[in-house]
Amino acid sequence: MQRYFAEPHLFTEQEITIIGDDVHHIVNVMRARVGEEIFVSDGAGKTVRAKLVSLSPKEVKANVVEVLAEECELPIRVTIGQGLPKGEKMEWILQKGTELGAYSFFPFSSERTIVKLDAKKEAKKLERWRKIVKEAAEQSHRAVLPELLSPVSFREALQAAKSYTKCAIAYEKEGSTTLHHVLGDMSADDSLLVLVGPEGGFSVDEVAQAEKMGFLTVSLGPRILRTETASQYILACASYQFERKGTSLR
Repeated sequence: MQRYFAEPHLFTEQEITIIGDDVHHIVNVMRARVGEEIFVSDGAGKTVRAKLVSLSPKEVKANVVEVLAEECELPIRVTIGQGLPKGEKMEWILQKGTELGAYSFFPFSSERTIVKLDAKKEAKKLERWRKIVKEAAEQSHRAVLPELLSPVSFREALQAAKSYTKCAIAYEKEGSTTLHHVLGDMSADDSLLVLVGPEGGFSVDEVAQAEKMGFLTVSLGPRILRTETASQYILACASYQFERKGTSLR
């Protein structure tokens, strides 16, 4: 059964209205008919089974049939702070990171960032990136639609530390502290921000700045990972730590 996201203000206890690109997909791609059922999420954790009651070129309406009790989100909220990479790597990071359970994405520019986004390019990029996140969330049956924040500077990214339970920065020269040390002290509903550098990683000065702001430097293992691989490693570790069958969360 197909899954879609509806804007929160169009998602009520009895009825859901779907607008935007999903209307074309439902009406023209899936060729849905009145009476058929779909899954719809509000993007904040609530998912329902709904029956289509009207279809038009501009909107689709459906009545709520059943509220689903799903457990498809990571128990902790993981935000990937991603140094802007070259080419189309960011699209891959967003797609796969969404599939693996990222709660949000925090792009930033740092000392070794090569990509430069002007205001016009940034708006277009963000529009495309948010579409990729949404489609990946639908495909992977997420109940929460990951938030994609606007790109900021490295210093601004560090200022976000106070909004999270724990913060870490991936650093290839860290020899002893691993993600296990961070995740092992976390409980359900905690939040974690992990900064991943662009190609070339972080400078010594940037790591020092992060440590002053309370970030813990962590190793992502004995092998050097590409920037587009690092975030997936982080999310896979979080999944293993908290989603093993029989795992007890404090």
